[in-house]
Amino acid sequence: MTKAEIVSEISDKTGIEKVAVMATVEAFMDSIINAMENGNNVYLRGFGSFVIKERAQKTGRNISKNTTIIIPAHNIPAFKPSKSFVESIKTKVKVK
Repeated sequence: MTKAEIVSEISDKTGIEKVAVMATVEAFMDSIINAMENGNNVYLRGFGSFVIKERAQKTGRNISKNTTIIIPAHNIPAFKPSKSFVESIKTKVKVK
């Protein structure tokens, strides 16, 4: 499902114009990104958590040059679904 499909579905369910829904969805995503850029996790009860995970420094290999490289420590964004979200997916989704 794409962002446009999400906007269309919300617009159909609520009767709000697609332009207003798009602006709301964009503002929601910007809020999550800004919070995470500032080092904060975002918790949406019943849906899940957007968290920052820390990756430690590690040694990697450049296989084309056959050399060792150091991959520095860094942070990555991650999503952890809530238990109720996971359970609903387990019971309702059929594997294709």
